[in-house]
Amino acid sequence: MRILGIDPGLQTTGFGVVDKDGQQLHYVASGTITTTHLPRGDLPARLKVLFDGVREVVGTYQPDASSVEIVFVNVNPQATLLLGQARGACVTALVSVNLAVAEYTALQMKQAVAGHGKAGKSQVQEMVMRLLKLPSLPGKDAADALGLAITHAHAGAALQRLAAAATSQPRSSAAYKAGRSY
Repeated sequence: MRILGIDPGLQTTGFGVVDKDGQQLHYVASGTITTTHLPRGDLPARLKVLFDGVREVVGTYQPDASSVEIVFVNVNPQATLLLGQARGACVTALVSVNLAVAEYTALQMKQAVAGHGKAGKSQVQEMVMRLLKLPSLPGKDAADALGLAITHAHAGAALQRLAAAATSQPRSSAAYKAGRSY
């Protein structure tokens, strides 16, 4: 199974591709899609670069699944909105080519890769390098994207089984609670 990880950002979006063969992970590619060459005020053009860039990565590496980082709420609401739009462009690019998208928080990725959710960027870079047996540290954005692909490689199957079990077993008790149906 080939997995594409995307670490969305308006200026720099990281991508990472890994192959999963049983329990073994193999590095395929990683890099960044940047919009820094465009004027900061030209949001539509920057979002188009991200959309087209993600589609190009998908076309080049033909992944079977993808994983994207979930945006966290920042102290700066404007920055959060811009990051959300960048993430939306990336997710839209993935679903426009009928690719399944799994979503993970930065905390989940750091726990899966480094063993604890408070790991710094340098710790994630180091662990990604070790897990994928890379000759040198990947860039910060590429390392996060590879970390998301690794997270999906380890957790994706279990989460799919849980989701399938939850939807296949209708609840027979507590059908309505506080106005919500289950």
